[in-house]
Amino acid sequence: MVLLGINVLVSFYVGSKILEKYRAKKKEKSILTNAFTDDDAEKKALVETKTNMDEQEIDHYLKVSTTSIGLVSLSHFYPPLTLLSLGVFSYASLPIYKNAENSLFRERRIDNYLLNAIVNFTCVATGQYFVAALAALVYHLGGKTLAKAQGKSKEILTHVFEQQPRSVWVLEDHVEINVPLETVHIDDIVVVNTSGIVPIDGVIIDGQAIIDQHILTGESQPVEMNKGDRVFASTMLVAGKIFVKVEQAGEETTISKIAQMLRHTTDFKSKAQLKGETWADQAAVPLLGVSMLTVPFLGVYGAASILNSSPGNRIRILAPLETLYHLNQASHQGILIKDGRALEVLMKVDTIPFDKTGTLTEEQPKVGKIVVCDNYTKNDVLKYAGAAERRMTHPIAQAILKKAQEFNLTLPDIDDSKYQLGYGITVSFDGKIIRVGSTRFMIKEGFVLPDKIVKAMKHAHDDGHSLVIVAINDDIEGAIEIQPSVRPEVKSIINGLRKHGIQHLVIVSGDHQQPTQKLAEELGMDDFFYDVLPEHKANIVEQLQKKGKIVCFIGDGVNDTIAMKKANVSISLRGATSIATDTAQVILMDGTLFHLCTLFDISKSLDSYLQKMLAITFFPVALIFGGAFMLHFGVLTSIIINNAGLAAGIGYLTLPRKIENVIT
Repeated sequence: MVLLGINVLVSFYVGSKILEKYRAKKKEKSILTNAFTDDDAEKKALVETKTNMDEQEIDHYLKVSTTSIGLVSLSHFYPPLTLLSLGVFSYASLPIYKNAENSLFRERRIDNYLLNAIVNFTCVATGQYFVAALAALVYHLGGKTLAKAQGKSKEILTHVFEQQPRSVWVLEDHVEINVPLETVHIDDIVVVNTSGIVPIDGVIIDGQAIIDQHILTGESQPVEMNKGDRVFASTMLVAGKIFVKVEQAGEETTISKIAQMLRHTTDFKSKAQLKGETWADQAAVPLLGVSMLTVPFLGVYGAASILNSSPGNRIRILAPLETLYHLNQASHQGILIKDGRALEVLMKVDTIPFDKTGTLTEEQPKVGKIVVCDNYTKNDVLKYAGAAERRMTHPIAQAILKKAQEFNLTLPDIDDSKYQLGYGITVSFDGKIIRVGSTRFMIKEGFVLPDKIVKAMKHAHDDGHSLVIVAINDDIEGAIEIQPSVRPEVKSIINGLRKHGIQHLVIVSGDHQQPTQKLAEELGMDDFFYDVLPEHKANIVEQLQKKGKIVCFIGDGVNDTIAMKKANVSISLRGATSIATDTAQVILMDGTLFHLCTLFDISKSLDSYLQKMLAITFFPVALIFGGAFMLHFGVLTSIIINNAGLAAGIGYLTLPRKIENVIT
């Protein structure tokens, strides 16, 4: 009877390998055929069908395993069912042996999959068919639990980013028409009212509204949006009405791309990326060795129970679930983690190089000193500059206008026809000709720079600042210093990173020494690099790594991408260059550094929970070991204890928990 069981099992396995090769050849022909077609929809359907088949396969084997348990039980009372029960059981066990073959011959390692196969085969070889069938059922139940939880986590993770209306209001010939969302095209004008969901990415061309963007940024405070501001799909109008010119619709919207990234994030291979899987694999070889040594004392069946004590099955289920929970938490904080491995590596990071411009400083600069010559006051110079720049939208103009607003200055409204654009701007009002622009513009216009302005220029250049010159009629009357604006959150973030144990904080900049050094001293950085070319940023990262540092590079520009690829972890901000956000493993969706420490909190929390989970998963190992030697536990008892441990682990995962922030 024992030989019958082994023969049936081997026959099914060999038959499955032959069938697998046949299907592989058939599939290869199908791929070659599809390679000559341009029907993307058909190819997409093929991919989706394969995904559904994989999910259905888990349910299929679970049903077969359940059936095999029943048939094996009945065969004890009705022996003619034995052959059928062995056939059904062998078929249900095929995935166990295929995974073991893959581990041993392709990956060339001994891991938990191989242990499962050995235990299963030992039960068959000793005639313990019911226990073998039960072990197969438990194996597939674990796969079902993981697949179901992952599916639910994906749904939670991506559903947040997919709350789109089915129909939208589009403005056509000054009439608002309700049309299906999928019919909207680029350059259409979409109308969104109070409590409506923005269905596309676009620019407001008319109206104003208060918009809740927490789905993208994690910030609960709604923001006011006006003409010229960009809005994004899946954000919601708290109040107001806007007319939006469509820039991206459907799968091209920011929100859809984020959802696609999140799906990819939840699909990463846990063996290569989760610490728990590494623990399980490392335990496999010692367990196999101990099991072989105990055969003379406990017998084959007792030794198999020790082999079955491996925590791998529990970790295979619990570790990915814990990671998915933390990925979910990150998404709700406005942190997009494109690569799940980043969370694990962040825990080891001890060095962070920051790109200076655009990362530590904002795109919007600020006004520093206002230099005046003889005939006008600071308020006059700022007023005339603000009047000239009033209709401009570039960052320097906005900085000047913001400063004028802070000074409560009333700016005159100048007719469009009075504007002349070049290297600077020329306007006419109140009988005066006002010119505002760079040094180059003033020289081109025939002005000679006063000594006071030349001296101010030198000081500004040394500090890494620039000057906007203001001329009234035929004389230069003043200048406005434009300074880079350090992000308001940077100092508190640096303090938080110190509390996280980050030992080395560095500025890497293409700017000159003086402004880079000044900023490094102001922020309390450990080091700084200046006049750095793009390719040299990667060299700096490599030098730090050669010193044993684990490097997390934070940048936002095209010139940062080489360094980001070289770093152990890379982070960018939403609104940065597309190539930077494509390269980065993590994107801070609110466009600031506010949630940087939260990211490290989440990483630390994941590591902490995985450590606690390790203790839970290894407790049954000790129990089974002790029971095998003292109480002669068999495989059946070890299966019961293992599943009790799994239930305890799942219960622990469902306990309420809070990820604490270091910054208060």
